[in-house]
Amino acid sequence: MRYNTQEKRLALPEYGRNIQNMVDYCVSIPDRAERSRCADAIINIMGNMFPHLRDVNDFKHILWDHLAIMSDFALDIDYPYEVIKPENLHVKPPKLPYTQGKMHYKHYGKIMEQMIRKANELEDGEMKEQLAGMLANQMKRSFLTWNKEVVDDQKIFKDMAQLSGGRILMNEETHKLTESKEILSTKNKKLTKRQKN
Repeated sequence: MRYNTQEKRLALPEYGRNIQNMVDYCVSIPDRAERSRCADAIINIMGNMFPHLRDVNDFKHILWDHLAIMSDFALDIDYPYEVIKPENLHVKPPKLPYTQGKMHYKHYGKIMEQMIRKANELEDGEMKEQLAGMLANQMKRSFLTWNKEVVDDQKIFKDMAQLSGGRILMNEETHKLTESKEILSTKNKKLTKRQKN
């Protein structure tokens, strides 16, 4: 009895040993026209194995690439698409350029700091006050998400003043933030509801 571990390594294991055997047989066919018909039949079988991917762009092209890879690029037929080259198979993608901006408080996030800068640009008035209140409440939620402890509103107001360069000043007399207990209980309810589903 032969075990799969004794067989040659599968180039694309998701297709299984039988498809690999079909590809190996297809490569060995001497007649080019017969080889092409065999390759078409294999592509149809491979496509039927993953019907949910039929809506993916270039699905057929991907299948022909996979056939070339499984044949170790030895299948000599006229491919309907330009297939991947062996030298391009293991090319690393270019490094993504990440912004290197410094954040003062990582638990608030970069977007919060950008929103506070935008709020600074608004003229003093009701709109700026409402936006500052919403931002402060979101800062409190973010703080509680990452720190899991009750936070004093003074801490939020102090951080807001620092992040706004002293242009948005808030205090407990004029601004009332959502209670920490209320934020934590809402999160716990949502978590319990998710666990039940």
